[in-house]
Amino acid sequence: MPPRKNPCLHASPLFSGQAPDRTFARMSTPLSDWLQARQGTFGPLVSYDLHHPKVFVFDFTAQNADLTAVDLRDTPAFARYVDKRLREEGSRIGIGGYLEDRVLYQRSAHYDGTGTEPRRLHLGMDIWAPAYTPIFAPLAGRVHSFADNQGFGNYGPTIILEHAYDHGTFHTLYGHLSLASLEGLHVGQPVAQGERVGELGPYPENGDWPPHLHFQIIDDMGDWWGDYPGVAAGSEREHYRQNCPDPNYVFNFIPPDPA
Repeated sequence: MPPRKNPCLHASPLFSGQAPDRTFARMSTPLSDWLQARQGTFGPLVSYDLHHPKVFVFDFTAQNADLTAVDLRDTPAFARYVDKRLREEGSRIGIGGYLEDRVLYQRSAHYDGTGTEPRRLHLGMDIWAPAYTPIFAPLAGRVHSFADNQGFGNYGPTIILEHAYDHGTFHTLYGHLSLASLEGLHVGQPVAQGERVGELGPYPENGDWPPHLHFQIIDDMGDWWGDYPGVAAGSEREHYRQNCPDPNYVFNFIPPDPA
């Protein structure tokens, strides 16, 4: 049977933060083309089946009126909201979308530079799951860099892998891990497809977030080491959309049909 590909890629507001339109047609770059051609062949990031109908898609945009009743700066309260929504939906895990314009980044000054446009645009995809959930490499690579990015609302423990492909190398970032995930790592360490990369961290060591994975694909890392922007300003959309292709090429998540 051929790999199951996602017919909804770039066609759902779940992954663009707004209603679908032609401006969100697939970005064609050598990396995105390579990823799309192999969609459905990558290994799973977690042991849960992302094709299960009970996987819940979170909405962290201003369109979600429920968020007005949650103090997002209060991590335990935020975590209770996440857990409550998963229980209500009968879901074990939740998904957070790519290029979603998120109000939740107002919780931390980390996303508001003095005199600059605030950063609200999510450049990765999330898996919201219990702390210590194991995370696996979806494809073979090596450790590019790692760091504990401290500070309220930051990544916390982060691992970046480097992968070879037809046109050079690209990278995958795993943020909000546990501190234990960084133990024993060294730059250049080989990682096989399906090998355990780490585990989701609890708050506050994970950057003080409800437990979740931030997964991001990065073409050119520039001078970044152990860190890379995971949220961008609206004016930076096209630059980061090109350098950070849709993670759903790897997730291969198909949103459930509306009831």
